[in-house]
Amino acid sequence: MNRDDVAWSGPMPALTTPFDAAGRVDNAGFRANVTRMLDAGATGIVACGCTGEFWALAMEERKALYAEAVAATAGRGTVIVGTGCVGEADTIALAKHAKQVGADAVLVLPPYFVKLTDDEIFSHYKAVSDAIDLPMVVYNIPGNAVNAISPALADRLADLEKVVAIKESSGDWNNFYSTMLAVKDRLRVFCGPSSVFGVPAVALGADGTVDCFPNVWTGCLDLYYAARDGRSDAADLQETGRKLTDLFTSGGRTLYPATKAAMDMMGFAGGGTPRPPLRALAGAPLEGLRTGLKDMGLL
Repeated sequence: MNRDDVAWSGPMPALTTPFDAAGRVDNAGFRANVTRMLDAGATGIVACGCTGEFWALAMEERKALYAEAVAATAGRGTVIVGTGCVGEADTIALAKHAKQVGADAVLVLPPYFVKLTDDEIFSHYKAVSDAIDLPMVVYNIPGNAVNAISPALADRLADLEKVVAIKESSGDWNNFYSTMLAVKDRLRVFCGPSSVFGVPAVALGADGTVDCFPNVWTGCLDLYYAARDGRSDAADLQETGRKLTDLFTSGGRTLYPATKAAMDMMGFAGGGTPRPPLRALAGAPLEGLRTGLKDMGLL
C-alpha cells in the first residue's frame, strides 16, 4: 500500500473526548462535535489522539469511541482513530478492533516514555504493519512521545506495507518540510500544527491538516482551503491560528485544557473537564483565556 491506495486530503480535526460531571465519556457531546466539524468543512475526523486524551482512556473506552466515531461520521468523511500504545500487542489489538467497527485507518505514534533507537521504532511499526488490516498513519509528535521520527526514519517507514500517511506534528518547520520532501511520493502528508504553519505547508504540497483548533475555531478548517486555492485571506487565517496557539499555551495554560475551556465558553459540545492528570482551567488562566478570545473577536 501507499498514498495512492487512499484518497485522503483536506482538514481533519483532532477531536476532543468530552467527559461528563462523573468523569464518564460524553458520547452525545462527542457525536455533536463530529457533526459540527463535518458541517463546517472537515473531510474526516481523528479520534482518540493526543487532543482526545487517549492516555486517560481505558482500552474499552477507546474501543467504544472508535464505534462512536464511525457512527457519528456516517460515511461523510474519513475516520482515523488513535491506537498507539507503548506495547505493540496492545497497539495491534486496538487496530484490529478499529477494523471490526469500520474505521478507515489507524493513527500510531511511536512507543512513548522509554527512549528508543530508530531501529527499535522501525521494528515496532513493522510489527504493527505486519499484523493489521487497516491503513496506518504514522504520528510524529516528539514533544509528547519523546521518540521522534526524523525525515530519514520516515523514509524507512514509508516502505512498510500498511503505512500510507504521516501526521507530522513536530512543530519544527525544517523537520516537517524535510519529511514531506522525503516521503510525499509514497505517503499522504498531513501538517499537525496547521495553526502555526499550515498555509505554507499546504501551499508547498501537504495533502491536508490535522489540528485541535477546529474544535474552537472552524477557521482552522478553512485555512486549508484558503491555502490550497491561493486565497487572499490565507495570511489572515494563519495569523489568527498563530495567536490562538500562543494564547492557549501561555499564562499558565496548556493546549488540551484550554481547548476544552474555550469550547465551553463558546457553547460548543465536546468540551467539559479534562481527565487527571490534566486539570480544568480556573482563576487567572481561565480569565486570561476569556479575555484573549474576546480580544480576537471569537467570544
